[in-house]
Amino acid sequence: MDSDDDHGFGYDAFRRTCPSHTVLEMLASKWVYLVVCALRKGRLRNGELARKREGITPKMLTQTLRVLERDGLVRREIFPVIPPRVEYELTDLGQNLAGLLTQIRSWAEQHAPDIKDARAKAIAGSEGDWAA
Repeated sequence: MDSDDDHGFGYDAFRRTCPSHTVLEMLASKWVYLVVCALRKGRLRNGELARKREGITPKMLTQTLRVLERDGLVRREIFPVIPPRVEYELTDLGQNLAGLLTQIRSWAEQHAPDIKDARAKAIAGSEGDWAA
């Protein structure tokens, strides 16, 4: 294996043809990240998820939930009532992922000012390059 961390899973994300690339691509979606984190505390209906995730369109929320359900991270339950009620919750696999994503969110919130400052310095430094 070529990766830095040899876990013995039989996959190596550093290899071009590794199937784990599809998992990494799915995880790279900010909406996947935010929906998984929203569901960490329990079941939610579609409308509740939409209210918790500012900026997500209904179409993108539906697509994201379908991807998460397909990949075994979210379970959908349809209740036979009028109007139909649908609730979503994380599976055990989804809960496992949510723990990791919560750590990333905490890191991002803690270090956002540092990154914001670094970006401002980079922009200020590159403006001098334009003048030369």
